[in-house]
Amino acid sequence: MMKRAQLLSLVLGMVVLFTAASASAQAPPPAYGSAISLEQAKKVMAGAEAEAKKNNWPVVIAIVDAGGNLVMLSRLDNAQWGSNEVAKDKARSAVAFRRPTKVFQDAIGQGGANLRLLNLSGASLLEGGIPIVVDGKIVGAVGVSGVTSQQDAQIGQAGIDAMTAAK
Repeated sequence: MMKRAQLLSLVLGMVVLFTAASASAQAPPPAYGSAISLEQAKKVMAGAEAEAKKNNWPVVIAIVDAGGNLVMLSRLDNAQWGSNEVAKDKARSAVAFRRPTKVFQDAIGQGGANLRLLNLSGASLLEGGIPIVVDGKIVGAVGVSGVTSQQDAQIGQAGIDAMTAAK
């Protein structure tokens, strides 16, 4: 009986310790840097468009600067026009909250107290918005809309990868 209580106490202590260590290990989001340059935005757009075209995905791709201002927008052939605003919203959310919009989508999916995020003003709760980080600073974000949220994010990440590979 005593051994069971000690074992349970040890297990609970380890869980609390592990949880605390995990929470403290999360790095804060990157700080804002200078606005993305037009040349950088063009590289992001070219990479994102190439990924979308390779998969025959009709999407809208939006790139904003560190202040959330639209730098570039591309609506591929056959993309639904409703995606224009959604792509911009995803990009602005990613830069405003300094994190990918997937974070919000995942939290909402868990339900419970996370549903309070539904009241988060100015946040797109759909995956597909990703901050663009250069030299450890957020210079802008890309937002994509038109296919599944996961595919939107794949396109956005391909754009960011193309920009960083072109350095």
